[in-house]
Amino acid sequence: MPQIPRMALIAALVTAYPLQAEDRLSIDIYAIPSPSIVDAVTEASVDLAARGMTTFHAQGHPAHVTLYLTQYPASAAPALKAAVAKAAKACRSFPLTVTGLQRTASNWLFLKVERSAPLQRLADEMTLAAEPLRSHDLAPPSWMKEYPAKLPAFERYGSPNVFMQFDPHLTLLANEATPDLGKYMADVASRPPRAEGGVTGIGLGIVDANGQLVRTLAEYRCKA
Repeated sequence: MPQIPRMALIAALVTAYPLQAEDRLSIDIYAIPSPSIVDAVTEASVDLAARGMTTFHAQGHPAHVTLYLTQYPASAAPALKAAVAKAAKACRSFPLTVTGLQRTASNWLFLKVERSAPLQRLADEMTLAAEPLRSHDLAPPSWMKEYPAKLPAFERYGSPNVFMQFDPHLTLLANEATPDLGKYMADVASRPPRAEGGVTGIGLGIVDANGQLVRTLAEYRCKA
């Protein structure tokens, strides 16, 4: 991708944690899905495009399953990369399954991913490896008012979606305003997306306000 001036990049990365902080980045540690899982994202994207909705994947953002997403001082990026590289050395490929669709009250649309024991364990390991390096003065995002059970996880780990609150998915849309989303959900209710594949690696990258990758920092392949 084209090189973005550093200050312009930082200014653009306003995330779901609105704080007056300098030189802070939102970094996602994620599982890399196999081609068959990416194909499911592509298929859903084509269907949605025919109805006037453009998914993040169609915009060029890589399909990924978030393991641990929070904010870090920009200066922590090298240490974070080293911590993830160390933790990734033990990674071995394992199955990954898409089990349908999920639409939130604010019209985010996800492909649901089965929270298998290996995926949960990988997310837990990445959280423990990266958490000591994160920023610790984060404010919870406004949407968490509707999910008070997630607040303890956020206060301790800087993310509402860790450990027992881990909710794996592949994001298709965010805050979708097109009325046809409801019709799409009704049309596919009898044939929800399904896919079998695997996790082929672990990556980390800078994300935008919707948790979509805008700059990959590193990726590490799992052993077969």
